Amino acid sequence: MHTNRGGDITYHGPGQIVGYPILDLANFGIGLKEYIHRIETCIIELLQQYNIESERMEGATGVWLDTGSKHARKICAIGVRSSRYVTMHGFALNINTDLSYFVHINPCGFTDKGVTSLEKELGEKQDINRVKAALLEIFQKKFSI
Repeated sequence: MHTNRGGDITYHGPGQIVGYPILDLANFGIGLKEYIHRIETCIIELLQQYNIESERMEGATGVWLDTGSKHARKICAIGVRSSRYVTMHGFALNINTDLSYFVHINPCGFTDKGVTSLEKELGEKQDINRVKAALLEIFQKKFSI
């Protein structure tokens, strides 16, 4: 069956922070593009707390590392949909994710880009509850909630 969605396939599993906020964007006075931009900003600010430089990549949603090199890799996938301005779906941020699962798929449709995690970038397992708390604080500030 063909589906009308961006990317190819995604993975959700242990070691990820998966956030599927359900928000009425009309209450925030923003559209879907701005909403996605704010989610990306939240993740970028979180990664700055871990001294990881990340950014957006033109033509692709999500948060990426080393976008200008052949070693570009995604640390956070974002896939959002809305109906009547109410959001569905969201993001998957790799924290202590077993990255071997990504070998079996083309995450978000990319065959020439890698996938990474906070653990891989920092060289050790991370306290996922601490990361969740920091991300929640950033999200609450960005959305004034």
